[in-house]
Amino acid sequence: MVQKYQSPVRVYKYPFELIMAAYERRFPTCPLIPMFVGSDTVNEFKSEDGAIHVIERRCKLDVDAPRLLKKIAGVDYVYFVQKNSLNSRERTLHIEAYNETFSNRVIINEHCCYTVHPENEDWTCFEQSASLDIKSFFGFESTVEKIAMKQYTSNIKKGKEIIEYYLRQLEEEGITFVPRWTPPSITPCSETSLSSCKKQAASMAVVIPDAALKEGLSGDALSSPSAPEPVVGTPDDKLDADYIKRYLGDLTPLQESCLIRLRQWLQETHKGKIPKDEHILRFLRARDFNIDKAREIMCQSLTWRKQHQVDYILETWTPPQVLQDYYAGGWHHHDKDGRPLYVLRLGQMDTKGLVRALGEEALLRYVLSINEEGLRRCEENTKVFGRPISSWTCLVDLEGLNMRHLWRPGVKALLRIIEVVEANYPETLGRLLILRAPRVFPVLWTLVSPFIDDNTRRKFLIYAGNDYQGPGGLLDYIDKEIIPDFLSGECMCEVPEGGLVPKSLYRTAEELENEDLKLWTETIYQSASVFKGAPHEILIQIVDASSVITWDFDVCKGDIVFNIYHSKRSPQPAKKDSLGAHSITSPGGNNVQLIDKVWQLGRDYSMVESPLICKEGESVQGSHVTRWPGFYILQWKFHSMPACAASSLPRVDDVLASLQVSSHKCKVMYYTEVIGSEDFRGSMTSLESSHSGFSQLSAATTSSSQSHSSSMISRWRFC
Repeated sequence: MVQKYQSPVRVYKYPFELIMAAYERRFPTCPLIPMFVGSDTVNEFKSEDGAIHVIERRCKLDVDAPRLLKKIAGVDYVYFVQKNSLNSRERTLHIEAYNETFSNRVIINEHCCYTVHPENEDWTCFEQSASLDIKSFFGFESTVEKIAMKQYTSNIKKGKEIIEYYLRQLEEEGITFVPRWTPPSITPCSETSLSSCKKQAASMAVVIPDAALKEGLSGDALSSPSAPEPVVGTPDDKLDADYIKRYLGDLTPLQESCLIRLRQWLQETHKGKIPKDEHILRFLRARDFNIDKAREIMCQSLTWRKQHQVDYILETWTPPQVLQDYYAGGWHHHDKDGRPLYVLRLGQMDTKGLVRALGEEALLRYVLSINEEGLRRCEENTKVFGRPISSWTCLVDLEGLNMRHLWRPGVKALLRIIEVVEANYPETLGRLLILRAPRVFPVLWTLVSPFIDDNTRRKFLIYAGNDYQGPGGLLDYIDKEIIPDFLSGECMCEVPEGGLVPKSLYRTAEELENEDLKLWTETIYQSASVFKGAPHEILIQIVDASSVITWDFDVCKGDIVFNIYHSKRSPQPAKKDSLGAHSITSPGGNNVQLIDKVWQLGRDYSMVESPLICKEGESVQGSHVTRWPGFYILQWKFHSMPACAASSLPRVDDVLASLQVSSHKCKVMYYTEVIGSEDFRGSMTSLESSHSGFSQLSAATTSSSQSHSSSMISRWRFC
């Protein structure tokens, strides 16, 4: 497995030239890096005008590894080749390094870059990336990988310290300024030779030997100094190390790397519209910084948020009056760590009455709104307290808890709420204080604890009776001034007191079922199942030519092919596929087929767009300007794995991929809309659903001035 590392952008508040003077003092050896024994210059090149300086060194490292391993490997030192390409005109330094020792067994590549800060030319930015691929190492592959990662992360931590050490050394020597590179002066020319002088000046600026290009000079080195393109991006698309420490907390180099790499993946596949950094970090922490696992659960959560429009819940949904009167919970100041504090008087809450009056879905939606408010408060407290706050504290008072709270439908609703919150709000609970736990509490705990993540469970503190008033109790976590009055504190708590819900507010099972359906079908998206041999198709009738058909769909499972067809006559009434034929039940999606098997392509209907293959996890948005009136059919079809051209035997990857698509079933979530050409401005209303303040997922606008058939499609990884 290839191990990768990507650093954040580290900023030195010193000019580029001064940083370069400090950097050069690291050679030929650096006492601050004990493993760096020495280095020899192998190749060196300087351009005539002094702007370009390329130097290649062979570096000798004494790796801290067990003596037995060194003896088996037959080496005492490890050699690396490092090539530095300095462009003083553009004020950049690119560093490429690779291992020379054991290059047939271990592949190590590193790239570092010093550039001028894009917003302050007197500051310098530094970025670093590396990869490690151990092919084989005498059976010690795992050991070598651990040693390499340990040594590398140790040196990363020292990197900034070393530069700052040599900067102080320069300052002690009275060197606080290094002039920038300037082009060499040119002898004045007469008018008759002015043209030739200009040619000479131009040649001095751009003519560089081929050998220099081979040494790693990019085409950027030849660009005009009047319009350089900065290598370092703006804060919107790259992370600064100081920003991480201020808003996200202290992370190890490898944790920083995981955050940046996952963020880069989202930028590349989500067209730059990505979730907030705090949100990405929560999912990484929930999966111990395993990028693949974190990416999987995060994308599932983003799809869930989009489908149910959770991003808008605080602005568009008002809790029923019953909840406002009888749900005994609310926000109450903050704890000693600055976390928002949520107080829940569960023992005073009539869970049975709330479920009978509102239903399970309304309670779930209310809990989601509480979590959304918690995220908002965390952001506010981060600004107020000047340190990262990404979770909240929950205080649960169980006084009054009895067997009535163990009513089975109520416990079922609680378990479902826990399941949804665990999946979509990981690492948001910083601490859970459970007070005045009665004798019946162990029964409730036995029921719910298996559904709670181990990391979350470790944040629980449980106090029986009045134990919370003693040492190690509530005062260790909450200031005395804000302890609620019902816990013998001094602060008046405005959390509702709960109480029994009047039975006159109870609703029948049929009413609750209809209400539950209404709550969770308030989405503009529809779900559909796609099977091998049974595509899902929808019909759109167009009366006016030059109308615009728009679509927005996510491929939630499997790979599909998306097609658009046109027919002058309407197909037969829609036929829903019998799921029994596939031995699959599909409560979350349907399957409709419109194109009759006797229809022939080219005679009864025609293809108006080239087929688009969409992989699992992609989100596709686009539009089609219709050319003729009639009937348009949008089709999602199962995509079969292509046969391997080089061999009659299937590849292992193909077999594994086919096994992942159980029973040849795919699933899509889609929305379509028809817009008049005069109303189409390149920004589809169908995309409004994906404009998210939380996930920041929005589509790039497109435009069309054509009256004939055209298509605009954008896609990104989503599930």
